[in-house]
Amino acid sequence: MVKGAMIAALYVALGVVFAPISFRAVQMRVAEALTLLPVFSPMAIGGLTLGCALTNFYGMVTGTSILGLLDIFFGSLATLVAAWMTWKLRKITWKGLPILSPLPPILVNGVVIGWELMTAMAGGWNFPIFLTNALSVAAGQLVPCYVLGLVLVYWMQKTGLDQKLF
Repeated sequence: MVKGAMIAALYVALGVVFAPISFRAVQMRVAEALTLLPVFSPMAIGGLTLGCALTNFYGMVTGTSILGLLDIFFGSLATLVAAWMTWKLRKITWKGLPILSPLPPILVNGVVIGWELMTAMAGGWNFPIFLTNALSVAAGQLVPCYVLGLVLVYWMQKTGLDQKLF
């Protein structure tokens, strides 16, 4: 439980520090690099979900996010689902790296946050707006998940930090 709280705190800290690029349709939430931590242990799933909920709450109360309660609930649910899927894909590796594990945060967040943004912008279903936002969010997830996330996994494996922490 303490490890989950530490992951949540780290996610929030990264979300707050990088808030200007962490919200909206064109975003690159650096904290999403942490979404690969479930490859080491499913205990990371709860911490990521809580961290996302708190970060989205921060975005709402500071006015950084236009999505408000929608993002606190559905964005956090997307993180929960993506983190679980990341954990399930952890054994598919290439040269020791879980190459498919970054896909769930990219795809799930693209769809869910794309839907949230469409709802906030259009007030209802509008496929072109949904598709534009979904692709934009997914593209913004590529660097945090595939680049930063896999570098984090590699570094933790090479230093033995994965074994010490999980």
